[in-house]
Amino acid sequence: MSVVTDPGLAVRAKFFRGLADPSRLALLLVLRAGEKTVSMLSEETGLSQSNVSNHLACLKDCGLVLNRQEWRHVHYRIADEKILSLLDVADEVVSDNAQRIADCVNYCAHEDRGVRG
Repeated sequence: MSVVTDPGLAVRAKFFRGLADPSRLALLLVLRAGEKTVSMLSEETGLSQSNVSNHLACLKDCGLVLNRQEWRHVHYRIADEKILSLLDVADEVVSDNAQRIADCVNYCAHEDRGVRG
């Protein structure tokens, strides 16, 4: 079996595609500070409540966030400390490589054509 056909690779790629969505990443970054409701997340990210709810459903399905019901409100939080650590490491990598990442033309070219990279 080649590395490219390894089923684990597809799961990893799916995980990173989920993190690559700017709205979902923004929600995770806001949730770093702790548990929040949809309305709080909407206010802090500028996303509509329906958009926040849809992205949270995706993040929940992927196991990245957990929720709990408290009367009429649903509170969301990051599911695992390792996800917080991953976000911290990602911040360091981006900081250390910001110019090279900004200069990357291949990613932008794919996004401009509507092709997911």
